[in-house]
Amino acid sequence: MTGHQETHRPEVIVITDGHPEAGTGVEPWRGTGVARLQEPLAKVLGESKKKAGFAKLGLGTVGDLLRYYPRRYGEPGTMTDLSSLVVGEHVTVMARVVSATVRTMASRGGAMLQAVVTDGEHKLSLTFFGKSKGALHGHEFKLRPGLTGLFTGIVSEYREVRQLTHPDYFFVGVDTENEETARAKASRIIPIYPANASIASWKIAQCVSVVLDPLTAQDVPDPIPEEVRRRRHLVDLHQAFLDIHQPQDKEQVARGTKRLRYEEAFVLQVALAQRRSRAAQLEAVSRPLLLADGDLPSLLHDFDASLPFTLTAGQRAVGQEIAGDLATTRPMQRLLQGEVGSGKTVVALRAMLQVVDAGGQAALLAPTEVLAAQHARTLTALLGDLAAGGLLGGSSHGTRVALLTGSQNAKAKKQNLLDAASGAAGIVVGTHALLSAGVQFAELGLVVVDEQHRFGVEQRDALRAKATKVPHMLVMTATPIPRTVAMTVFGDLETSILREIPAGRAGVVTHVVPAEKPAWMARTWSRVRDEIASGRQAYVVCARITADEPGAGPDDDDLDGSALEGEDGIDGGAGSDAQERPRRPLRAVYGVADELRGLPALAGVRIGVLHGQLPPAEKEATMAAFTAGEIDLLVSTTVIEVGVDVPRATAMVVLDADRFGLSQLHQLRGRVGRGAHAGICLLVSAIAAEELLPVSATKEEFARASPASQRLATLAGTSDGFELAAADISLRREGDVLGVAQSGTASSLRLLRVVHDAKVIGEAREDAAEIVSVDPELTGYPVLREAIAERLPGERADFLERT
Repeated sequence: MTGHQETHRPEVIVITDGHPEAGTGVEPWRGTGVARLQEPLAKVLGESKKKAGFAKLGLGTVGDLLRYYPRRYGEPGTMTDLSSLVVGEHVTVMARVVSATVRTMASRGGAMLQAVVTDGEHKLSLTFFGKSKGALHGHEFKLRPGLTGLFTGIVSEYREVRQLTHPDYFFVGVDTENEETARAKASRIIPIYPANASIASWKIAQCVSVVLDPLTAQDVPDPIPEEVRRRRHLVDLHQAFLDIHQPQDKEQVARGTKRLRYEEAFVLQVALAQRRSRAAQLEAVSRPLLLADGDLPSLLHDFDASLPFTLTAGQRAVGQEIAGDLATTRPMQRLLQGEVGSGKTVVALRAMLQVVDAGGQAALLAPTEVLAAQHARTLTALLGDLAAGGLLGGSSHGTRVALLTGSQNAKAKKQNLLDAASGAAGIVVGTHALLSAGVQFAELGLVVVDEQHRFGVEQRDALRAKATKVPHMLVMTATPIPRTVAMTVFGDLETSILREIPAGRAGVVTHVVPAEKPAWMARTWSRVRDEIASGRQAYVVCARITADEPGAGPDDDDLDGSALEGEDGIDGGAGSDAQERPRRPLRAVYGVADELRGLPALAGVRIGVLHGQLPPAEKEATMAAFTAGEIDLLVSTTVIEVGVDVPRATAMVVLDADRFGLSQLHQLRGRVGRGAHAGICLLVSAIAAEELLPVSATKEEFARASPASQRLATLAGTSDGFELAAADISLRREGDVLGVAQSGTASSLRLLRVVHDAKVIGEAREDAAEIVSVDPELTGYPVLREAIAERLPGERADFLERT
């Protein structure tokens, strides 16, 4: 039994009219004017314990606290389903007291109070320890049978009974002086905030009341102009705060949520509209499509003629869109997205060749050395003799592909720098090394950014600054993006989509394998051996490099894409208060490689390892050996996630698959089945077999399953990247979308559901365009301008505003 020692005494509070009773350490706040929202919480609240709790939640000012919205609302009479509690989680539950008994502990001294609360069907124990019975009489008196309250603490288990040890609690609607008032207050819904062990939900509610009650509408500047509020039937910001923090009923919650959700969309769309407006004022060099007519040889024409395959209809259509953009004097800003394996690289190469034909150069920026080297090899192979301009055996009017990475030897780097500066290399591929001061271009006309969300704003700008005029830009992403997300995150870019997969690719089948089943694991490795015996190759993906690594491997972007509550709703659910449960050790590259070498099923298989911390030369040599078929099975981290193209690779085993994000798993799966033979992807999960969802699960079964089970079942059920992308965002905290896609920092989206709120986003986009068309710099909208600066700080604001 945990907690058998005297611990801190919980602060037990009775809430009556929304204000704390005397003695709680919170005094009425008397701030004045607009500056109230910028007032530091440490100054306003005064109590060091609460200050520490808010600091851990990332809340520093009054405005931060008012923007910290309830996770959900407890509805009077609706108790928490106590059977849903998970051991180890920090929870806040609503329940009714059944009994409270104090007894002396003869075996160890001291006393114990054991109370029982119920949801009407299931029960939960509350356990308190003290030096004597007298020390616990206060709890015994307060925990009177029949009272309903909120109880918060960490769920533990003793003798198969779930319990909270030394929980904090308060009772709803208790008013000894006025029974009628008490009943009225008990009928109100109760905001329940995301909390932690340092500060309980109701203490947050108290502090919200302290700062919100003195405010008037004049104290709360509103970023949404009055004419927009009238058009969209929205309350002002002050009323929205009252609705969401101190609601009388569900309707007020809905009204406040509608307004705050719209505001998030509106502020972002105004920033995007400003960027579109500024981009329209810039001038680029026109790079028109050059048609070969004898005297004017065309790289693009010769490349198309040499292709051993036919372009898909989608590739041709997108190519025409890009060609039209490049021919104008307005800088192209286009997002190219598509299914895994849809042929984005060929489309990008054709755009680069159009620019080279027109006298310019193209730069391709990749996030890793492995991917940069892969791009350079792929482009060179596709171009053939067209990539050997000026060299023996090369085309008389060819160009060169130069590769620049930080680990190149001095001789190669010097030559590639010279080729870029002289213009001999029409295409320059590189990592961050392209951004260094020593890299110069003769005539940079097009920047292609692969996996753009992995680069910071300053890095992208540094490359664009190397052009004499604003270069055209093509942003590629291997992760399909739902339309509403693209409108929200890349609203300043024109979007091209490739859905069609080139002919000749056999596809991939996906199965989930429970790691706890030895027979299933044995079959997994036997299946891998079958593929290798047929002359094909396999990947085994691990989350870490070595077993003693403290956390996830450095190559991993999103090991844990697990869903957190992102919906606003009325319920009586328990709800985790953001305390992570202990994680099992993750499988590591070197340990797995050694294990596989010892398996009889894989005897004689040539096994290699690859991860981001290998010396660059070793990484390059390993990938070259795998591509050449000299390695049968590659044990790797997610460094192979994007861009790696080995047609003979047909099998992939992802270990700890339940710890990866859905989009990341889809990208990994896209590395197999890229040739004529069908691929197989086996997702090994530590989730118990009986908890794994079948692909045929009903909506009810799906809703009850864990987020990890939902992800695995979704991936096994479809290969449609756009469907998976929408599911991924629905399963994750949607507010992360803005930060991850734009700069990797925290997001300002808290209520906007970018997958579901298409109508809201569309309306906000219309209103934003109208305002910016009249007042591009928002001179007449100072509060809106301030909101953009506040909510899109640093890299995000720069990303949205720079071109």
